[in-house]
Parts: sequence; C-alpha cells; structure tokens
Amino acid sequence: QVQLVESGGGLVQAGDSLRLSCAASGRPFSNYAMGWFRQAPGKERDFVASITPSGGSTYYADLVKGRFTISRDNAKNTVYLQMNSLKPEDTAVYYCAANLGSYLSTFRSAYEYWGQGTQVTVSS
Repeated sequence: QVQLVESGGGLVQAGDSLRLSCAASGRPFSNYAMGWFRQAPGKERDFVASITPSGGSTYYADLVKGRFTISRDNAKNTVYLQMNSLKPEDTAVYYCAANLGSYLSTFRSAYEYWGQGTQVTVSS
C-alpha cells in the first residue's frame, strides 16, 4: 500500500508560480515512479508530468513543458511540481500518483495509487 497526500494548491494570478508537494508513505519511496495529473471541471484527468524512482528521468505533457518541473526528494518521501508562468487554463485539481514500476508513463492505468487532489485556481 502507498498513501499519498498532496498540498500546496491555492488561488493565484496568471503569471504567478506555485509549488505542489506530495508526501508518500507505505512502500519504500525510492522504489517507484511518480506522476502528476490534473482534472478540470467536466474534463478527463490528464497527464502532467512523470519522474523515475531515482529522479534521473522526467517526462512532461506538451502543454506544461518549459513551465512546470517535477522533482523528488527520496530522503523526504516527497515529490514536487514546480509550476511557473501559470495560465487560467492550468486551473484544475492536481493529483499525484504512484507507479510501482520504474518506468515513465502518461497513462492513468499505470498508476496504482492516487492522492486526494489539491485545487489550483489561476485567475486572469
């Protein structure tokens, strides 16, 4: 079992930055890949970013590439999503997820455990 708790969401203005955190517990954190997804009202949950267990490789959705950065601190059992140059279209509930495999994936089905989500609202 893996438990995930996101934090750091909030209301910001367009152009601002925000850093999301996701604290993991349960299985050894350094053994599995992590991902961030987001879901806007009335839309599907979409892939945002993924990171390998060591943190050595990352992958991003085209919509956030160059603005968002995923990272992890295995000593703190935490994965982060640094979001810069935020846009109103980034407004969504953001979820972190654990993939017990060691590979990067954009597919929701690859992730076995999910957090409860944190709301990010970007005003224009």
